[in-house]
Amino acid sequence: MKKKVLLLFFIMLFLMISVISAQGENLALKVALMGPGNELYFWWGHISLIIEDSDTGRSYLYDYGQFSFDQENFFVNFAIGRLYYNCGVAPSEWALSIYPATNRDLFIYTLDVPPAKRLEIKEFADNNVLPENKYYEYHHFRDNCSTRIRDIIDMITDGQFYEQFGQALSRYTLRQHVRRHTWFSSPGDWVLNFWMGQNIDVPITVWDDMFLPSEVCRNIEDFYYIDSDGIRTKLVTSIETINTAINRPAVLEIPRKQWPRQLIFSLVLSLIFGFFYFLMARNIKAGKILAGISVSLCGLVFGFAALLLYFMNLFTNHDYTFNNMNMIFCSPILLAAFPLGISYAVTKNQDRRVTYDLLLRLIWALTAAGILISMLLKVFPWFWQQNMTDQVLMLPISLVFTLQPVGMKMACQKLKKWIKR
Repeated sequence: MKKKVLLLFFIMLFLMISVISAQGENLALKVALMGPGNELYFWWGHISLIIEDSDTGRSYLYDYGQFSFDQENFFVNFAIGRLYYNCGVAPSEWALSIYPATNRDLFIYTLDVPPAKRLEIKEFADNNVLPENKYYEYHHFRDNCSTRIRDIIDMITDGQFYEQFGQALSRYTLRQHVRRHTWFSSPGDWVLNFWMGQNIDVPITVWDDMFLPSEVCRNIEDFYYIDSDGIRTKLVTSIETINTAINRPAVLEIPRKQWPRQLIFSLVLSLIFGFFYFLMARNIKAGKILAGISVSLCGLVFGFAALLLYFMNLFTNHDYTFNNMNMIFCSPILLAAFPLGISYAVTKNQDRRVTYDLLLRLIWALTAAGILISMLLKVFPWFWQQNMTDQVLMLPISLVFTLQPVGMKMACQKLKKWIKR
């Protein structure tokens, strides 16, 4: 009797497994890789999961990178580092049509997954889009649309994906990966990297690389895993090119050094600013106005960038901006150069102009000194931030505003009087 019961149990178990397996036979899993777009938040591309059902003839795209500017307190949450994304689902044809229409690359990776796993992933994805589960706290490097797909691939392979890439060292740091995508826009590249601290300049793993959609697909393309039957299986069976972007800046395979271009740009600006002071020395009125405006605008630009830098370091959850050496030389004090520069340009009172000139020199002298100190600190093992681009951009400009000879003698005399008081 016991043998019959045991046999019946195994038969029922086999039938249940067969039913589950049969249910997954009608499903197909694919990954959609989208290239960079025009908007800043699209520069790093996008990735989504596609699940097709041959029984119904329907195909759905599961998107883990959805957000809305209309979301309650969106900009406040973004500012303090609590940005909420969500997972949504939509018919694939409709969801994918926007990418060719906006001149973006689009590739489809078909996955070889056992039926039972296909069903498991579909149930997992369907659970993710439920109202109570769809929202998550987004992190640019640790939890985004790409890392969610990476984790699904790890589920498909029963942890073998992490086993292969979780400890393997990356070829780049997070900053270098960022710069591979921002190189084509000097202002965008500078400001993004200016705000990010030395936390993103440490060695990472290939697993960490996959905060980027393209890195997920790079690693699944030739990935093999052992399936439930013990068979070595190639994960990707085919790659279909749906659209190739035209005349869009390519993502660099090797990040280029940005600091030489920033140095040249800074030297050119410094020569122009020096020429304004030359005109001023020749008693040309326009020289005084142009010199005052230039020092004022530089103070506004760098001061505003510094204000946001200090805010992100001290009052937000943007942990990738923490421990930023740029705080040593670029501070909100630079904002004072804006009204002082304007006053310097328009005042007719010689004594006041000398006062404004002295204050401006002090502000930019502190900046230049801070840059030199931040360079010297690199000899210590606690400071490793790759911020040469920021240093060489600001150093020549700050030196010109500090050492420009016009009014230097009178400024020194004024400073001596202040000291004697």
